[in-house]
Amino acid sequence: MRDPTGALRIRGATTHNLRRVDFDIPLGVLVVVTGVAGSGKSSLVPGALPAGAEVVTIDQAPIRGSRRSNAATYTGLLEPIRNAFAKANGVKPALFSANSEGACPGCNGVGVLFTDLATMASVATVCEECEGKRVQPSVLEYKLGGRDLSEVLALSVTGAVEFFRTGKARNPAALAVLERLADVGLGYLSLGQPLTTLSGGERQRLKLATQMGEKGSPYVLDEPTTDLHLADFEHLLGLLDRLVDAGKSLIVVDHHPAVMAHADWIIDLGPGAGHAGGRIVSTGTPAALIADGSTLTAEHLAAYVGAPSSTAPASER
Repeated sequence: MRDPTGALRIRGATTHNLRRVDFDIPLGVLVVVTGVAGSGKSSLVPGALPAGAEVVTIDQAPIRGSRRSNAATYTGLLEPIRNAFAKANGVKPALFSANSEGACPGCNGVGVLFTDLATMASVATVCEECEGKRVQPSVLEYKLGGRDLSEVLALSVTGAVEFFRTGKARNPAALAVLERLADVGLGYLSLGQPLTTLSGGERQRLKLATQMGEKGSPYVLDEPTTDLHLADFEHLLGLLDRLVDAGKSLIVVDHHPAVMAHADWIIDLGPGAGHAGGRIVSTGTPAALIADGSTLTAEHLAAYVGAPSSTAPASER
């Protein structure tokens, strides 16, 4: 377990169902705020954090962007890709943008055409001129590492990591972004996947990958395990560790036992939901929480790690 480097003071918090909570949140470590649904987790964090704190909140709210926005544009990945294509072919980077000179004139770089049907929802059809690739056919004649722009944007993050790691397509700037996307469990995402198709959990992890290099502390993550495949839990926990080891303070609002077991410090709210919640019922390390065993969280965490809680019958300890 890591040792705190300081504390964030919360005094008299009454947001929503919080009952004048006084508490210090350790900094420089991985803190998990947990409890039953409706116990006040989000009211405490980030709802009750001091106004002056340079908090970086990463939630599951929809990402702002138009129909043109995709994973590559949102993360800034498209810029080093455009520059690499331009350098390899001796042309301008603007040619490799669906929002600039390279845009298909038939669909204006959107890739689809929308038809309004009176009171019915509009119907989208793939642009016949560019076949949904968003750029002029002439742009696709230019290659990078044997692939055209549409083929690169069709790559998954995992595939793109390999593509930009070595050979003629080697691109450290693009690789740095791609590795962060892979770290947060988005290795399966295609670079050109529209933001409108992402789930809440995917949006949050995309934000996390983008904001990892930004200034500010603490980082607040709201339910980062939502929609996360079990195979990607190790990637997420490893990423959280690297952020803390790099000097970031992390506050994670989550109730998954894998995240709780990995925490340096746990804040457990309850004991119930709504008016029956709003109190801090237990705090401490995961081991201390299990040893105390007085909350539902402690029982579930003990069951997850295979350790008996103090509330279990003596015959089961």
